[in-house]
Parts: sequence; C-alpha cells; structure tokens
Amino acid sequence: MSTEALVSVYFSTGTLTGLPAGHFIDGAFVAAAGNRTMETFDPGSARAFHAFAAGDESDVDRAVAAARKAQRDWGRTKAGVRGAILFRAAQIIRAEAARLAVVESLDSGKALQEAEGDVAGAARCLEYYAGAADKIQGDTFPLGPDYIGYSIEEPVGVTGHIIPWNYPLSTAARSIAPALAAGCTVVAKPAEQTPLTALMLADILHRAGLPAGVCNVVTGTGAEAGGPLVSHPDVRHITFTGSVPTGIRVMQSAAVNVTSVVLELGGKSPVIVMADADLDVAVEGVLGAIYENAGQICSAGSRLVVERGVHADLVERIAARAGALKIGHGLRRPQIGALSSAAHLDKVAGYVDGARERGITVAAGGRRATDPDTGTGWFFEPTILDAVKAEDPVIQEEIFGPVLSVQVVDGEEEAVAIANGTDFGLVAGIYTSDFGRAHRMARDIDAGQIFINEYFAGGIEVPFGGNKLSGFGREKGFAALRSYTRTKSLAAKIS
Repeated sequence: MSTEALVSVYFSTGTLTGLPAGHFIDGAFVAAAGNRTMETFDPGSARAFHAFAAGDESDVDRAVAAARKAQRDWGRTKAGVRGAILFRAAQIIRAEAARLAVVESLDSGKALQEAEGDVAGAARCLEYYAGAADKIQGDTFPLGPDYIGYSIEEPVGVTGHIIPWNYPLSTAARSIAPALAAGCTVVAKPAEQTPLTALMLADILHRAGLPAGVCNVVTGTGAEAGGPLVSHPDVRHITFTGSVPTGIRVMQSAAVNVTSVVLELGGKSPVIVMADADLDVAVEGVLGAIYENAGQICSAGSRLVVERGVHADLVERIAARAGALKIGHGLRRPQIGALSSAAHLDKVAGYVDGARERGITVAAGGRRATDPDTGTGWFFEPTILDAVKAEDPVIQEEIFGPVLSVQVVDGEEEAVAIANGTDFGLVAGIYTSDFGRAHRMARDIDAGQIFINEYFAGGIEVPFGGNKLSGFGREKGFAALRSYTRTKSLAAKIS
C-alpha cells in the first residue's frame, strides 16, 4: 500500500490494520505472559490508536532464555552469512518503507518526511554493518620465532537494548545491527510510547533469515520490562539511550552482574556562530539543529552561542523563520510535529513559562499549540529565549523540545568557555569562515562530536556519543562494534 493510501486509511478509520500487538520472542509474535496490554497514542491527535503487550519480568526471562539458547550457533555463523542477512533486511526495509514511515510518524508524532528519512537511515545502518560483519578480526603479536601470539574477537553474548521514544526505528537499528554483525544475540525493550517499529524491525530481520531467538523484542514500561532486562544476570552488555537519571540507574543495575554498558544520555549542545560566519548558512543550520523532530533530539542544538556583532541580526532572522514554521499532524507533512506526550508538553511549557516569569525575552513562540486542522494534539510553538544568563535553568538543563536559548559572547575564547559551561558534552556546532579558528575551537570544546559549518553532518560511518553527563561509549561507525566483542588472546610455544 502506498504512503498516501496508508495515510488515508488512518484518517478515515483512526488506526491501521496488521500492527504488531505481541512481543517478538524466539521468532514469533507472542502475547504477554499475563495477557496484559497497554495503549499507544498518536501525539498529533492525543488519542490511542492501538494496543500492545504489557510485558514484565517473566516475559524478559523468556526472551533472554531464547537469546541465550540461540547465542552459540549465531556466534559461530560465518560472518559473511550474518552480513548477508543484515543486507537482506535492509532491502526489506526499503521495500516496506512507506508502512514503516507512516507507523513511525503515528507512534512518535514526528513529521512524515522526517520519519521517511529515519527509515532510510535504518536501512543504511543495516547495510553498513552488513559490510562490517566480515571485517571484525583479531591481531598477531611479535613474540619471537619460538612463539605464536594472536587474538580473536568474540561476541560478548546476549545484549540488552533500551530504545528511546524520539527515534524508535533508527536508534533500534543503530545498536541492534552492530550487535548482530558481531555475532551477539539481542533482547530489545522499546519505549512504551513508541513500541511498534522495533517490533516490525525484529520481524523483518527474521523474514530476512535471522534464526529464531537471535533478535527478540519485549514491550512494556521501563519499570516492569526495562528494569528486569538491565539487571538480568544472563545479559552481558547493555546499550541504553535516554535520560541521565535513568542511565545512572541502568549502570547501577548492570554493575551487580559486572555487565558492560554504553550510555547515550542527554545533551545541551551549543551551536556557535562567530561574526565571520556565513549567516545564511548559519540560519539554516540553527533552525534544523533545534526544530527537527520538534527539538526532541539528544544532540539538538538547543543553545545558540553567538558573537555580539551579529547577535541582533541573527536572532531576528531566526525568529522570523521560526514564526513561519507550520505546525500540524505528522502525517500531513508539517514543518513541526507534535511532542511525545501530554506530560512532556507540560514539561516543555513549564520551562518556557518559568523563563518568562524570570524576565527572559521570548523572541519567538513560547506557547502551547494544537493541530490547526483538528484543534487536538500535543504541540508547542518553535520558541526562542534571547540573551539568557549562563546559570539559568534553560541553559543548564535539557528541555527536549523546540526551545532555543541564546547566549551572547565576545570572541573565540568566551565562546569556547560558554560552550563548555554545562554538565553535558554530547555534540557542538561551529559556524565560522576561519578554518584555523574552527579547528582550534573544536579541539577545546568538550564534546563527543563536533560539526563545522553544517549541523548533523556525517552519517552512520561517524562514531557518536558523549562526554560528562552525556554518557560514555560510542555508537555508529566501527567504534560501535567494540561494545559487542571481547578480545581473547592466545600465545603458544612452537619450538
């Protein structure tokens, strides 16, 4: 069915047929052990459109047992065969892209064109790690003529994946693909707000030839399903994407079993615009950095650090553009989609209301909104808070919405100091025409990834992850594979 047909069906019926309702365990969709269900909501209309399995510890135990049983054979499957399965799964994703994108937009509230980009990115991710599967190799050691020394990279075993609600499919693919390429088995727990495309991905992988039990998905709340997964003694690695407080609890739970962890947590990333920057390019970069996915991105450029000489001009231009952005239901392809939930909308609005009460200038937006076609949904206007002091909560704390906070600086040294002036260190953007300055600033900024003259530059090939409270470990690129392998060293005397 085409994208247009799927959208038409949804708006006429309020749902789509054939959506997954059970966990995906041991190669099949199965009901929750207690037969409990919960609802998933369309943020663009603020109404439920589907029910899915509400899992608990017993469901996690089933999934982990299936993954553990499948681990030996999958870990010994030829790397080229593993890669071929991932590549076939990428082809299926591309063939079924319309349905995946519509479901992703419905479940998360994001604009359909953004969901289409996420689906294409998930397919590219599987293709990348399909090609990487047979490139994972050990090394040899120069022990002299009487010895042979070498290492083997082995899969770590069963891996747990906690997937966030802001990029459900692409984040699932980002960690599941390298785990499978390395020969690990998987138990994933998607966010309860957005469970559907992770389930669809597991089914696609199985149809592509992945043996039963190698990739399992358990749905439910973080407390009832996520907690038992990260504390399970048979899970040997956890990849978590989410908030700092939850990430700390994940690490504490994993520590009991000495389980390794990758944490991709929050951010308060600066976009630095120096006076010599191409302002036309900078305006586009800033708009995309903060308003894509309604600002619900860990690496969103939520702070504009701008040199005083161009501050007024730049803010005026960005404010004019922000005020013209179209808000609406994701399936109608707006420029700004919905926020994920009523509770999250309250959080974002609370930050802006507090800033207004403290006398901060609201240069654009600043109010709740609804879908103009229906008067429903969880929306917030694209917002700019101007000339904010460094210690203010909207500078120091992650809002995770379409809210840009502006900080004015005088020169390169102050720009770097302000950029480093939070407890986060995920990414940073730099706009300048001075190549040397760009790289000096990139050297001195404490962040896991730096963009120069284009925010969100790069792709699956570029390692991604944070410093400080933004977490540790890296996803994407070949660096991600290190989380899913362990080195075994061998030395033999041959004389």
